[in-house]
Amino acid sequence: MTNRDYYEILGIPRDASTDDIKTAFRKLARQYHPDVSKEPDAEEKFKEINEAYGILSDPQKRARFDQYGRAGLGEMGGMPDYATMDFSDIFEQFFGINMGGGGRSRRPRRGRDLQVRLDLTFEEAVFGAEKSVEVTRNETCGTCHGSGAEPGTSPQRCSTCGGRGEVRQVRQTIFGSMMQSGPCPTCGGRGEVISTPCHTCRGSGQERKTIKKTVQVPPGVDNGTQIRLAGEGEPGTLGGPQGNLYLLLAVQSHKFFKRRENDILLNLDINVAQAVLGADVEVPTVDGSAKLKIPAGTQPGKMFTIKARGVPYLRKSGRGDQLVLVNVDIPSKLTKEQRDLFETLATTLGTKVSPKEKGFLDWLNEALGG
Repeated sequence: MTNRDYYEILGIPRDASTDDIKTAFRKLARQYHPDVSKEPDAEEKFKEINEAYGILSDPQKRARFDQYGRAGLGEMGGMPDYATMDFSDIFEQFFGINMGGGGRSRRPRRGRDLQVRLDLTFEEAVFGAEKSVEVTRNETCGTCHGSGAEPGTSPQRCSTCGGRGEVRQVRQTIFGSMMQSGPCPTCGGRGEVISTPCHTCRGSGQERKTIKKTVQVPPGVDNGTQIRLAGEGEPGTLGGPQGNLYLLLAVQSHKFFKRRENDILLNLDINVAQAVLGADVEVPTVDGSAKLKIPAGTQPGKMFTIKARGVPYLRKSGRGDQLVLVNVDIPSKLTKEQRDLFETLATTLGTKVSPKEKGFLDWLNEALGG
């Protein structure tokens, strides 16, 4: 398999919708199917297209690919599982052939997946939180209970297809004469005709509703993390299972703290006297204040570690650390008393200067692990 970007393979932008992905896949699959294309590398291109579609059509895999690239997929990546992959859509697009032997619309179909953004504060991402989320989706109509018919009436069997939901005809293809089957034009594949549609859903059997869900966000999530709520997406059709709801987490930035994996970074300004003489200072952490001992002679860029005050690990016990990067704050204005003291100090220290092999930026880079 190539290492090309999946979006590049399908020729779509990174913000492409689910329908855009499916449309691009069908177009390319028709073009490069080995039974149709005359190009020598058609089979490899067809496999490549299927791999890209297998990742980008799955919301969870797509989110991990968007955030981490192929490396983030791990065992989730690779070629689709052809033992379970449904090629009926492709063959119906190529030749109008129904591979299942029945009308497409008569088969139970899983509902569409939904995705909703959920905003979190920095602290909520660290410690977890109970959040309320609103999602607008189709629900089974409460008036007709999904039948589509006005209460007191019932759907009638379609006279065109005899209730099968499909019509068939013989069509000439590159493989010879083949039976083509497709949804019945009268009933749209339902096998039933509704003479008196429900006044609430107008015959669709579903109505649009906005619902509220309470979600428990686990500690340690990060920006871009997805939470899957099984069976909370769009309802299926003809008895098919309901789709899933994916919550895409968006973590707000913090005024002081920065996150690096499971560690929390903090820049701390201390004054010249504290750096020279040493001091015990109060340092903010996500758990509240903590004492930090600044030893005498601390240089700018020195990194201190406060153990287990970082972000909890998602899939194991324990937490990261808080890393405190010390900066020495040089005052730009002094009182007369302070100036007199510094002048006295300057007299004792002298005026000699010494070049150094390393400067502040080198110390800062080393402290950050560069």
